Order: sequence, then structure tokens, then C-alpha cells
Amino acid sequence: MTTVYDAIVLAGGAAKRLGGADKPAVRVGGRALLDRVLAGCRGAGRTVVVGGRRTTVRPVVWAREEPPGGGPLAALDAGVREVDADTALVLSADLPFLDEGTGRQLLAALTAAPDAEAALLVDADGRDQPLVAAYRTEALRRELALIAGAHGTLAGLPLRLLTGELHIVRVAAEPLASFDCDTWEDIAAARARIREHGNVLDEWITAVKDELGIEIDVDTGVLLDLARDAAHGVARPAAPLTTFLVGYAAAQAAGADGGPKAVAEAARKAAALANRWAAEAEQAEAGQGEAGQGEAG
Repeated sequence: MTTVYDAIVLAGGAAKRLGGADKPAVRVGGRALLDRVLAGCRGAGRTVVVGGRRTTVRPVVWAREEPPGGGPLAALDAGVREVDADTALVLSADLPFLDEGTGRQLLAALTAAPDAEAALLVDADGRDQPLVAAYRTEALRRELALIAGAHGTLAGLPLRLLTGELHIVRVAAEPLASFDCDTWEDIAAARARIREHGNVLDEWITAVKDELGIEIDVDTGVLLDLARDAAHGVARPAAPLTTFLVGYAAAQAAGADGGPKAVAEAARKAAALANRWAAEAEQAEAGQGEAGQGEAG
């Protein structure tokens, strides 16, 4: 049996516009660019990374193009040799805003077009992105073999040769899905973007989950409401302590009840307790006020 899809992540290249820096290891939001891309294809049956070996947050299969530094076509050839699935999601390792939704879009577009051999993301300027794409594995192998036969090598050849003979469907990109980091200015822009008010919380939660090796989707609004209730109704230090205890309680939940539902239920109970605590405090203050007025009379 084959998996629904495998992933090939290209993590080589000289990064000349970054002064030769190890681009996949450059951090955006506290996470290496490569790890951010790996999080965006966590649903793959097998993930092949083409490039120098390094520590990653997820287990991967390593491959290396011949010769090392031989360019994207040589890297793809090395990667596709390690693929088992009929479909391969191909990604570059410098996409800081890639998420699983983008991959799902590409895979769905390819599935919906039985005659298509590739689904390519198209950026806001209408340009095809062959390294943010889903390919039929056999079609990818075939085209690479034909190019190698015609040129005698894949090393140093331009990526545009890959898609010229493929039957392609195109998928419009989300605004940041194809944003890649080629320069330090790009890195600075990505780092600033994730710290914007509307993004920073989701980015931080995702980074923490990756760092801790957990995959759980919870309603952050519920936890924030709980933290607010605990802070206002009990004491400010109660907020982080309470949310920690909620997480611990959810982790102790066994079987199908563990996970997001367990977090929501624990948060509900803790919030109700915080509200009862606050109500008692309000009653106590009201009683003191009445007593004080009585003595004054």
C-alpha cells in the first residue's frame, strides 16, 4: 500500500544572497526555516529532505543531490528516488509562512483533475511556483529522466525545464503562502510579520507545540478567557498557574476524551470555579460595605 502523499523538501543551495549562510537553519519566530516547512507537511507518509543532515523537529529521510550543490533539478531527482507514494508534495525549505492548508489545497486540486500531472501554486504576481507544488510521482520521475537524457545531466539546469511538458493545474496562493526568504531583508520582513498583533499569538502557540513535540488544536480563546477570569477573580499569578493545571488535567485524560475536548472541559470547570470565587469576593465586599454603613449610622 502507498500513503496518500510523500513530501520532498529542498534544503540545499548556496544561499549566495544571504552571504553563504545556512539558510534552512536561519530562525524566524524562534524556529528554523526548515522546521517551519516540515510543520507544513506533517501529514506526509514520508518526508524526504534533500540537503546536509541536521537536527530537525520531525524525523525525516535524508538525501543528497549529485553533485552536492547541483541545483534544484538534481535535488528533486535525489528526493524522488526516496518517495513511495503516488503523489509528492514538493517544497523549498525557505517558506516561513507555509501551512498545512496550502499543501491540502494543492493535493486536492491534483486529485480533482485526474488528467493533471502537477498542481502548482501561483503567487500574487501570477508566477508559477514549481517548488510549492504537488506532482504525480511517476510524471515527476519521467520528466527528470527526459531532461537528463536531453542534456546529459541535471546539474546546473534551470527549474523552468521541469514543467514545460507537464499537464498542470494552477492554484491561487494565499497572500503569504509563497513568500520565500532569499535575502536578509526577506528574513527581517518575515520576523516582523509574525510579531504583528494579529499573528503573534498563533505563531507563538505553534512554536511552543513544535518545541514540545505535541500536536493538539485547542480553542485559544477559551484559555485566554480562563486566564482573564483567574487573574481578575482570584489573583494575577493565578492565570498562568490555572492554565498550566488545565493542560496537565487534559494530559491525564485517557482514551478518546483526551485532546482538545479534554482541554475545553477542564477549562470550563476551572472558569466556573474562578467565577464562583469572584462572586464570593464580591459578596464579601458588599457585606463589608453594608456593615460599615450600619456602624456609621
